[in-house]
Amino acid sequence: MMYWLFKHFVIGPWLKVLFRPWVEGQDNIPQSGGVILASNHLSFSDSFYLALYVKRPMAYLAKSDYFTGKGLKGYFTKLFMSSVGQVPIDRSGGRASEAAINTALKVLNGGNVLGIYPEGTRSPNGILYRGKTGLARMALEARVPIIPVAMINTYEIQPPGKLRPRLMRVGMRIGKPLDFSRYEGLEDDRFVLRSVTDEVMYELMSLSGQEYVDMYATRAKELIANGELADAKSSLR
Repeated sequence: MMYWLFKHFVIGPWLKVLFRPWVEGQDNIPQSGGVILASNHLSFSDSFYLALYVKRPMAYLAKSDYFTGKGLKGYFTKLFMSSVGQVPIDRSGGRASEAAINTALKVLNGGNVLGIYPEGTRSPNGILYRGKTGLARMALEARVPIIPVAMINTYEIQPPGKLRPRLMRVGMRIGKPLDFSRYEGLEDDRFVLRSVTDEVMYELMSLSGQEYVDMYATRAKELIANGELADAKSSLR
């Protein structure tokens, strides 16, 4: 109930008026069955724009920090994230990664829509970075298609660290479903997982028009924070 309330009456109307989102390929999302929507990640608000135009309820994997904050702010953050379909996961690796995949499988095996950001975190500079293979394992184990989704202009509107967004149009390009049933039974083969993930990232690059760098976004953030990439975009070319 809270999901639909926020979508149709609290957040959704304001986003439509202020940012006039446009969408291409909306019909590529099936009306039933488990499916993964894999998107590039440029802004905190990416999840909200996409949910506006997906007719089915969506669940997103979100870092657990959003659900463990203290005090009044922490309480309302947890309430808000839960209300808009966010599912908490621990991104610290190891057993936590296994738990995150199991959580995603529960969503998909229930015939639901799962939103995920293959890069694992927001791009620090608008570049598209290497995808993590957990996406591929989820798709192969649940036997569901992956639909690439490119967010357009959300970095320009609200890049990481900026609280107040600029008023300009936001776009979404939804690609055709990618079927990886040919790899059935190979969900433990790391070469297959990398191949599936790279195919998804290539589709995201084509849909978004972003420059692609074969480096994890977390590593790029470290280099930028250490001053090793003063002008990240030009240095990575």
